[in-house]
Amino acid sequence: MELSKNFFDDDHVKLKLADFTYELPEKLIAQYPLKERESCRMMVLDRSKKDIKGQEFNNILDYLSPGDCLVVNNTRVFPARLIGTKDKTGAKVEVFLLRNLENGIWEVMVKPARKVRLGNKIVFSKDFTCDIIDNTVSGGRIIEVHCNGSFFDVLEEVGQTPLPPYIKRQPEDIDREYYQTVYASERGAVAAPTAGLHFTEDILNAAKEKGVHIVPITLHVGLGTFRPVQVDDISRHQMHSEYYDVSEEAAETINNAKTNGNKVIAVGTTSVRVLETVAGRNGFIRFGKGWTDKFIFPPYQFQIVDQLITNFHLPESTLLMLTSAFAGYEFTMNAYKQAVSEKYRFFSYGDCMLIL
Repeated sequence: MELSKNFFDDDHVKLKLADFTYELPEKLIAQYPLKERESCRMMVLDRSKKDIKGQEFNNILDYLSPGDCLVVNNTRVFPARLIGTKDKTGAKVEVFLLRNLENGIWEVMVKPARKVRLGNKIVFSKDFTCDIIDNTVSGGRIIEVHCNGSFFDVLEEVGQTPLPPYIKRQPEDIDREYYQTVYASERGAVAAPTAGLHFTEDILNAAKEKGVHIVPITLHVGLGTFRPVQVDDISRHQMHSEYYDVSEEAAETINNAKTNGNKVIAVGTTSVRVLETVAGRNGFIRFGKGWTDKFIFPPYQFQIVDQLITNFHLPESTLLMLTSAFAGYEFTMNAYKQAVSEKYRFFSYGDCMLIL
């Protein structure tokens, strides 16, 4: 494999899962969003200088130039977490919707899994029930939904915001708004593309006025984003598949930017995975839709993305591995140590990085 231009000389080693661990005090895991989205801290990593400095996210416009493309994932989180009871015993059951397989048929995860068996009926409300009709290879279930009225309308009433497991509280009303980007439009995600949570309408409008192209693409983030890598040889890890959609207009705008020497700035690792999935050997992207299980880890030759805005990620996660491939392993891990020392806020509701 050709080594990435983003991969520094001191990184040319075969990395194992344990190389992506770091010590994180639990108190640094953000449990609530900031009241003002743009008020988070932003650690700026300059790869060419190997320089790290602190900024505020509301200064992001200082790093954007006319003609640049800010590529955002416009997926919309739906309330995928359901709390119901078994119709015969009244036992409490949690059902987490993962993927719509066909009309009324969903792949789900259930808790407690050992007590949810084929043939069980789960009741969520008088208008909303499901039957367990099959098991999945990964230990999940296949359900058939029975709903009086529009499924997603009822789900908005019955379902809860699917907060990540490291947020140690129940979903609240605030999460309906803040665990969603301001540009979310395409319903289908069970986890937010969290790097985009910092943007406001004002910042996006100011970027447009400056001549920056805001380019929406779609990747419906699945629960697999939280699943840990379980093999020491990370090259053997298999990513979950997620649906993506890149419009012809988006591809044209990004390709024009590449032709004109302008930057393509990916907002979040999900945007990176889509762009690198649809990249051609000529350094341009193609439009289209489909499923991607692309796993990016060091070393990797990036074809499209010039800069990256991303949050701080879990130890041993595929998201941290992608970030390390982009910024360089040693540089990334040193930045994480500095972020812990300087008490940055971590994970979905936390602070962010801008990698130049």
